[in-house]
Amino acid sequence: MSQDKLELIRRAAPGVLPSLLMCDFGDLKSELDRLQQAGTQCLHLDVMDGQFVPNLTYGMPIVEGIRKHSDLPMDVHLMIKDPLAYAKPMIDAGADSLTFHVEAVEDAAQAAREIKSLGACVGVALNPSTPLEALDGCLAEVDMVLVMSVDAGFGGQAFNPIALERLQTLKQSHPDLLLEIDGGINRDTIGQARAAGCDLFVVGSAIFKHQDYSAAIADLNAQMSGGQS
Repeated sequence: MSQDKLELIRRAAPGVLPSLLMCDFGDLKSELDRLQQAGTQCLHLDVMDGQFVPNLTYGMPIVEGIRKHSDLPMDVHLMIKDPLAYAKPMIDAGADSLTFHVEAVEDAAQAAREIKSLGACVGVALNPSTPLEALDGCLAEVDMVLVMSVDAGFGGQAFNPIALERLQTLKQSHPDLLLEIDGGINRDTIGQARAAGCDLFVVGSAIFKHQDYSAAIADLNAQMSGGQS
């Protein structure tokens, strides 16, 4: 089952994944409809627990609510202290992919195996300050690496170009891994990230601060594909 879900995520690449943290939760079904009409092929959900990161967002009920109104694959980023405790409930609620932070677990390879055994595809994320070598023991076990270009859980940060170096290194050493980036992705940075080898681009304000989601996503796709100014 995890391979089927991985194939769904791969079909979205290269592509923009709207970060639903910024959508209008008071009109969630309409937001999902607008995103799908704009050509969205995969959704990104940021789950924060107020412990691993200082902010608190949403949990399984929101994931389940989204699944009731959308067949799009859901890529769930677990910015939480104990990702394994919530892995099965998240998958049962409708998550297709779970990404945990290497900083949150003692054994990332074992965590990846446990999540995959539950039937989801699995990703591992790391913050800009975490050495890339922290991933060495688990890369053979994961389907995707989420390279953070800002520190997880904090808003308003500038894009950290170390992410581009990490994408290049990972693409060269593990060309079959899906590479994802999150933090400060907009029309000025998405082309750089694509050139560095990224496949999936998590985008928040560069979509949701625009009235026309279709135009915003089309512009991001154009910048990703050709780097036009």
